[in-house]
Amino acid sequence: MYWLTAMIGLNLLLTLGVGIYLEFRPMRDGVRAQRWWRGTMAANLLLFVSASIGLLALGMHDAVAQETATAHGEISVGLGLALLGAGLPTGLAAFGAGLAVGPVGAASLAIISEKPEMFGRTLIYLGLAEGIAIYGLVVTILLLGKIA
Repeated sequence: MYWLTAMIGLNLLLTLGVGIYLEFRPMRDGVRAQRWWRGTMAANLLLFVSASIGLLALGMHDAVAQETATAHGEISVGLGLALLGAGLPTGLAAFGAGLAVGPVGAASLAIISEKPEMFGRTLIYLGLAEGIAIYGLVVTILLLGKIA
């Protein structure tokens, strides 16, 4: 099971490394870059998905077999996975709110520059987009209440 975790970690580190390398030395030839990206992304996706499925299949027994908390406050695999699952709603909701606030904020700035009296209305739209993150935070708080 540790080799699958190491494989996923190595995959993520290599992806970050390639991204940093291409940030400083971008490819100039468009056709060569397209072919290279297609093969690289396919291999990366295949490795990541197969390692994740293998980790779930082989690691599920270890996570289910242990108790959720031990006597001396140690965190078991099951409790760690539960805490990770409780944190996912906040992270995903914050990501979604960021995707929503970007275009709404740009449109708000554009309309305020033409019609300053629309400022209050644009704040309402921005507040609705930010509400997505608050919903994720509420779900995380409810899940943490169930875990403890």
